[in-house]
Amino acid sequence: MSRIQIKAGNNIYKIIKDGGFNFDSVSTYFGPAVGPRWLIASGFDLTLLKGGFLGRSKPVQLVGASAGAFRFAAWLQPQAIESYQKLLEAYINVTYKKQDTPSTSLGEITNIVNVYLEDDALPFALANKKYCLVIITARARGLVASKNTGLQKLGLAACFVFNYFSRENIYKFAERVVFYNASKPPAFCLRSRFRGTYVQLNEVNFKYAVLASGAIPLVIEGVHDIYGAPRGVYRDGGLIDYHLTHQFAAKENEIVLFFHHQERIIPGWLDKNITRRVPEPYTLNNVLMVLPTQSFIESLPDGKVPDRTDLVTFINDQETRIKNWRKAVELSAPLGEEFLELVESGKIRGIVEEL
Repeated sequence: MSRIQIKAGNNIYKIIKDGGFNFDSVSTYFGPAVGPRWLIASGFDLTLLKGGFLGRSKPVQLVGASAGAFRFAAWLQPQAIESYQKLLEAYINVTYKKQDTPSTSLGEITNIVNVYLEDDALPFALANKKYCLVIITARARGLVASKNTGLQKLGLAACFVFNYFSRENIYKFAERVVFYNASKPPAFCLRSRFRGTYVQLNEVNFKYAVLASGAIPLVIEGVHDIYGAPRGVYRDGGLIDYHLTHQFAAKENEIVLFFHHQERIIPGWLDKNITRRVPEPYTLNNVLMVLPTQSFIESLPDGKVPDRTDLVTFINDQETRIKNWRKAVELSAPLGEEFLELVESGKIRGIVEEL
């Protein structure tokens, strides 16, 4: 029984149906802001990383917000596989307590980042010729930037109401700031539709950009005044770009590879309960999305993908939560190999569906 399904946007669906899939056509690998759900992407990531399938003929953009940024920051490291596995261990084993505050939670994720991203390796990461890291963050505005939890809740409540009527209103409360390590900004940042600012990564701001991208509002304290970027409080990039919201391909035949935990693609964090809110059609034209089947999800502990509710459910039983997350990673390990088999055998042409 298949553990994955594959869906493609218009351009890529036609290409696969005509001739199959070629890793050299992948120009971007995208990682969404999905919290602990990223754990089931680990097997897919490690298969691609160990096989060196991406970036063989030209550099590939690794674009992510929050969990996506955490994953891909490991890919740039000199010992990338070891770095990624350190991230997995640190992320799974971290323990949270009822008395945690946004400040202590920031300390916890700072410890995770310091475990898998070594300071003396950053110059080599930034000089990586195979992968270009793109980190999406949100610079908070008004009450959303407040350190006071009550005021921040008030700001987010207003943000939710305004966002309900139009996604454009999100920019009244947060500004998209994209960090990148390349000689020029990513192509999507230079398009007329792009709203935000872009900043080059360096040794000083690298870790802070990663941290900021995962600083969940109300839960984790924001990161202040990142070097080289506009002054302010930086929060989780998922606030604006929760899942996929940009056309990352620069050319019609380029593929944007996307491993997702579910079929629905949600533009912003505050859009989760707005079922009519979907990505603009043009953003999906070049997407090749790989996602687990329902039968695979049912095989996971408690029949679901790990998520942030586990941290509350098992607040007094960290051992069970850690065991469940480890099991999810173990069961997800073959997903990348299954994708490779479909590509190499040509069977991908028969199972791909339109997105």
